[in-house]
Amino acid sequence: MPTQKLIYRGKTKSLYESQSANAAILRFRDDVSAFGGTKKAVFEGKGVLNNRLSEHFMTSLRQVGLPTHFLKRMNMRDQLVVFAEMIPIKLAVRNCAAGSMAARLGIENGMPLPHPIVEFALKDEKLGYPAISEDHAIAFGWASQHELEDMAAIALRANDFLTGMMIGTGIRLVDVVFEFGRVWDSEFSHVVIADEITPDVCRLWDFKSGRKLDKDLFRNGEGDLIDGYSEVALRLGVLPKTGSRIQKPKLVN
Repeated sequence: MPTQKLIYRGKTKSLYESQSANAAILRFRDDVSAFGGTKKAVFEGKGVLNNRLSEHFMTSLRQVGLPTHFLKRMNMRDQLVVFAEMIPIKLAVRNCAAGSMAARLGIENGMPLPHPIVEFALKDEKLGYPAISEDHAIAFGWASQHELEDMAAIALRANDFLTGMMIGTGIRLVDVVFEFGRVWDSEFSHVVIADEITPDVCRLWDFKSGRKLDKDLFRNGEGDLIDGYSEVALRLGVLPKTGSRIQKPKLVN
């Protein structure tokens, strides 16, 4: 457990000060929530899995030249990240129609899209993460035109890379949500992928069976969340093949 000062506590992760003014400690907790926090549970070991998975994805993206906030994994639950000013926008890249997109547009769930579609949403849980346009983001000062263009370009490249990575394991990347932060160098800044890349923010379906391997297992009661996350980690080689089963969940009211 970090002894440094708590900077921010989110629904599933906590951010602490580090010994460097330019870096912070990101701690992955065992919490999971859905539907604006109205459904919650604690899965022992989930934070460990997501820490390892996010490390794997972030490191892989950095190796192909994409900017991320990840510096190194410190232990089972903590990683050191660049201290970034978070942009209050979620950027979803959708390869198939699913979830809210399928529901609001009346499209068959799981229908492949002709090309990846980028969607922006305001990061505001109380408002239900409403969809926004680039004009909204610029008009209200949430991001500049240049930042939005960089975010979309990075997200599309990352989606393309992650799609290929997952295909190699027999998993379909249905969609993925990215968050971005600004990293400042004197008076200039650039955007980096921040927060996490885990099954909490991706839809991952087995190619052959269509079995869900992501948070929809918990969100929609479609199966065992830890089994799904562990399967993703096993296929990626992140988790050893022996002793891979994590504890059952503790439900929280």
